[in-house]
Amino acid sequence: MKDKDFKEERVILNQKNKLIKMENKILNKRENIYIKNKILPIKEKLEEKIPAKMMDTFQKAFEKGFYYVFEKGTGIIEKSYNSEKLRSEADINEYILSKQINNKNINRIDKNARKSAFINKSITTVEGIGFGVLGIGLPDIPVFIGIILKTAYEICLSYGFNYDSEEEKAFILNIICASANKTPERIIYSNEADRIGYNIDKNFHSIVDMNKMIEVTSINLSENIILSKVIQGVPIIGVYGGISNYILIREISEIASIKYKKRMLSKL
Repeated sequence: MKDKDFKEERVILNQKNKLIKMENKILNKRENIYIKNKILPIKEKLEEKIPAKMMDTFQKAFEKGFYYVFEKGTGIIEKSYNSEKLRSEADINEYILSKQINNKNINRIDKNARKSAFINKSITTVEGIGFGVLGIGLPDIPVFIGIILKTAYEICLSYGFNYDSEEEKAFILNIICASANKTPERIIYSNEADRIGYNIDKNFHSIVDMNKMIEVTSINLSENIILSKVIQGVPIIGVYGGISNYILIREISEIASIKYKKRMLSKL
C-alpha cells in the first residue's frame, strides 16, 4: 500500500471511530440528575392527565402533516434553501476528496452541514415561541414537520445524497424516530436507519411500508412533544414549546449528520 493510501485510510478510520463515539454518546445519553429527580416526575404527572383522545389527535395531526408535506410540501421546502447550490458544493467536495482525503477536506463538508442545522434550530425556536405566545398549539404541526424535513434534507444534500426515493425517506424517518424516542428503543431505529442506508448505497432494494413508517414516526413525535405542545397552547407559558422544538431539531441534526457522514465515508 502506498504511503498516501495508508494515510487516507487512517484518516477515514479515525473519522469513523469519532462518529461511533459521538453516536453512542447521543443514543445512550444519561438523564441529568436534577431533571430526572425534579422535573421528570412533574412532567409525567402532567402527561398522565392528558386525555388519550388528545394524544390520538396529535398523532393524527402529525400523520396528516407528513402525508401533506411529502405529497405537496417538498417543493415549498426546497424554495427555502438553494438545493442546486448545495448539490454543486457536494459535487465539488466529492471531487476534492477524490484528489486528497484529509481531515481538512472532510471538516469542510461538516461545516456546511452545521451551518444549515444552526439556521433551522433558530427558525424552529422562533416558530415555537411565536406560536406559543399567541396560544397556538396544533396548527403549527405542518410547519414544524417542514422544518424537521428541511433540516434533514439540507444535511442530506451537504453530504452528497438525495432524498427523493421512498428508501431515503424511510432512512430520514428512522433518524427522526431515533431522535424523538427517549427510551432504549431509539437504538432500534438507529440500527434500522443504518440498515436502510447500507442497502441504498450497495444498490440493494429495501422493502418500505411508508404508511407504517409515517404512523410510527408520528407516534414518536407526538409522545415526545405532546406536553410542550399542550403548554404551547397556553398564552405566554407556551414559550416552553419553542425550547422543546430547539432541543428536538438539535438532536435530529446531530444524528442526521452522523448517519450521512458515515455513509459518505463508507463510499470513499
